[in-house]
Amino acid sequence: MAEEVDRNDPELKYLSVERNQFNDPATQAEWTQKRLVWVPHENQGFVAASIKREHGDEVEVELAETGKRIMVLRDDIQKMNPPKFDKVEDMAELTCLNEASVLHNIKDRYYSGLIYTYSGLFCVVVNPYKKLPIYTEKIMERYKGIKRHEVPPHVFAIT
Repeated sequence: MAEEVDRNDPELKYLSVERNQFNDPATQAEWTQKRLVWVPHENQGFVAASIKREHGDEVEVELAETGKRIMVLRDDIQKMNPPKFDKVEDMAELTCLNEASVLHNIKDRYYSGLIYTYSGLFCVVVNPYKKLPIYTEKIMERYKGIKRHEVPPHVFAIT
């Protein structure tokens, strides 16, 4: 049986992220206060915004990136997950499982060099268009005999 995977191993920087950074109580409180949501955006798919006022079927939101206030239909708003779910390894764990949250999680993981993400029983991979040092014999050995939930997402975990 293979040894347990040390998630702090520098060889795993393309496979794992330190989860403690997302569990900061101050960050969680700030997220709650701002009432953050996802709103549709013409070029970016969805962008973060905070709810300012509600007017029947419309909601006034302030875009997080620009500070611009816009009106959107209530039905077009998608709930945002708390920061503790940022870069989550398995999207089945998301409390708000919607299109915007899934795309955000995959994008955040990709930009952090994490190309593998679980979605329940499936492993989602985004092509990095470059070679990553995650297909070595040593990495393969780390995944032998270990349960999927004990290791970061990787094709070796599901084969």
